[in-house]
Amino acid sequence: MTIWIDADGCPNAIREITLRASRRTETPVVLVANRDLPEPKAPRASTVRVSAGADVADNYIAQNMASGDLVVTADLPLAAEVVENGGTALSPRGEHYTAESVRQQLSMRDFMEQMRGAGLAGGGPSPQSDRDRQAFANALDRWLARQGHQ
Repeated sequence: MTIWIDADGCPNAIREITLRASRRTETPVVLVANRDLPEPKAPRASTVRVSAGADVADNYIAQNMASGDLVVTADLPLAAEVVENGGTALSPRGEHYTAESVRQQLSMRDFMEQMRGAGLAGGGPSPQSDRDRQAFANALDRWLARQGHQ
């Protein structure tokens, strides 16, 4: 099993939590981005730089992940594809995406885009909090435990 990180938008704290878990459990981690990333400080971690463009990193992850892998992403279409391909998708806030929850969130996202386009709504997600980071760490630990890692 491999952990894939959609690293273009992933908070540094989430990358660090994941790399610590990789060092502890010897789980492979692949960080995918369309920009250069610092070399990860974990023996089983690597980076992949893809070309610039919308969804290039997402497409790379979707095409290279295997059933049973974990993908850390805030991108809802990627999360939907991961779940459809038999993987587990986890948001940087610790939310485990299911087929049903990701469909609902895609519908809500599309609705909010229409509202923003009409000038009736604004803003985006709130900044990541300590609580979000803890929820992510807990969800990651649960996934690792299900894979037989302690």
